[in-house]
Amino acid sequence: MPDLMIKDILDNQTVEGVFLVREVNRGETKNGKPFLALTIMDASGSIACRVWENADRYLESCPTGATIRVKAQAQSYRGVLQLKIDHLEKCEVPAEEMGRFIPATSGDITAMAGELTRLAKSIDNNHLRELVLAFLNDRQLFSLFKKAPAAKHMHHACLGGLLEHTLGVAKAAEAVSVLYPAVDRSLLMAGAMLHDIGKLIEFNYEEFPYDYSDRGRLLGHMVLAIEMIQDKVAGIDGFPQETATNLKHLILAHHGRHEFGSPTLPMILEAFVLNFIDDLDAKIDYITGLGRKLEGEGYQWTEYQRNLERFLYVRGAADSQKQAPAEDDNHVVDHRQGSLFR
Repeated sequence: MPDLMIKDILDNQTVEGVFLVREVNRGETKNGKPFLALTIMDASGSIACRVWENADRYLESCPTGATIRVKAQAQSYRGVLQLKIDHLEKCEVPAEEMGRFIPATSGDITAMAGELTRLAKSIDNNHLRELVLAFLNDRQLFSLFKKAPAAKHMHHACLGGLLEHTLGVAKAAEAVSVLYPAVDRSLLMAGAMLHDIGKLIEFNYEEFPYDYSDRGRLLGHMVLAIEMIQDKVAGIDGFPQETATNLKHLILAHHGRHEFGSPTLPMILEAFVLNFIDDLDAKIDYITGLGRKLEGEGYQWTEYQRNLERFLYVRGAADSQKQAPAEDDNHVVDHRQGSLFR
């Protein structure tokens, strides 16, 4: 398999390599000629592609989730690099080599899981501590939790991303509760650790690229999280109804606004805090991900970021930090997720 990675492709370069199909759509030009619009990916990122010739013949060879060998030409279109594919064919890749195509967290999964468990055990409220540990001690659930991404595109969109994001939000919750004693630390910590637990059901993890499950698309991860929490609460003797209600409120309000997918707005202090720190962790990952894709280590302007409606002045990362850059899906907007950063 070739060593060329998507992050290394240059304008006007001839590209030959094997990549994973993340998305494919058939379209037609104004003259009625069919073409294919693909997004292909590897562990370093993704790139948009077009097939202008023999589109219908190639369509059956590049379904979503397939690995394909392509011969293409890199071209810059409106300032965005893309590939014009001249030839493609489906090819089989051994399971042990699939890590080349799937982005993964740069963090240590075992260490992050241990840290999250330590924080869960530090929750003072006995019922909330038992509830969070009921999830972390569920071996099947926690195994999936450790490999799941936090989102399809926008932030922590990699294997282990959900664990990395949840740990980041939990550590921020711990710091805020120290800085502001008025915050109910136990409630905030439980909300931080469980706010995205519904994503384990929202997405189907049987094959990559991951997509929404039927229940996930119909209900969304917040409603699914409420169902999961209710099931665990039912198995804990004497769990206070008020505590359960407050925790559920944090889950349902953590996107902060109706237009971002929250059924309700934050109405208690801890719900406001969770909304802010969840958004903070997501945006930091997104912006630093852009930095990892820049050449050089100084501050540079990015392309216009439609998701944030602005250009960003981002500091490039050192070469040692560029091993696993976050995907830049500035050209993709997935409205099914509700909030762009969740």
